Amino acid sequence: MPRPLVVIPTFNERENLAAIVGRVRAAVPEAAVLVVDDASPDGTGELADRLAGADASVHVLHRAGKAGLGAAYLEAFDWALERGHDPIVQMDADGSHRPEDLPALLAAIERTDAPGPVDLVIGSRWVPGGRIENWPKHREWLSRSGSAYARSVLRVPTRDTTAGYRVFRADALRRMPLADVHTRGYGFQVDMLWHAHEAGLRVVEVPVTFVERTQGRSKMSLGIVLEAMAKVTAWGVRSRFGGRRTHG
Repeated sequence: MPRPLVVIPTFNERENLAAIVGRVRAAVPEAAVLVVDDASPDGTGELADRLAGADASVHVLHRAGKAGLGAAYLEAFDWALERGHDPIVQMDADGSHRPEDLPALLAAIERTDAPGPVDLVIGSRWVPGGRIENWPKHREWLSRSGSAYARSVLRVPTRDTTAGYRVFRADALRRMPLADVHTRGYGFQVDMLWHAHEAGLRVVEVPVTFVERTQGRSKMSLGIVLEAMAKVTAWGVRSRFGGRRTHG
């Protein structure tokens, strides 16, 4: 049977990495883990190598430098598909995505009820049962507003359009035009979701608890969010007036 793979991109996550990898291995022992490190100056990559040396189910993909979340995931998808992993999970390294929610996400990707198999599962904060912990009100408002804006402009039904906790079927990734996904920053999640809907994939949302990080610094900023919203606006305008989008 193909083995699930949990992809964890890292940049300066030394304080969080060992704990999150350990929790993933405890929550889903059958899954392998791939740490994708963008040459973290704090030694995250070296720690990842030690974790891999101690556990044959942990692997490390070293990248030359910080090139963006999207680039890390796209390279990881290629790595996973070449090695026959299925399904493939996206997860943050900072503990905001609880590994304890992963069994429910993996169970959802195995659903076979009508109208067909599930291609992509979103770990969603904004569906009934989903919740957040330790977020200030302005951060929640920003996230909810960003999701609502992308949902409206791009005309997609998914409630949590910016969620980064996801499970893809390997076949779904093969059916998506990944070469057309050029977004590398925060907007990557929206870009991938839109491509998934355009490709006719079946997307379902499963409620999860999102927990604000307790170690290290968040890489999110208002500027990053505004840049992503500008991209979403451009995509929406192009989609409505220029036909189907073929590039980022």
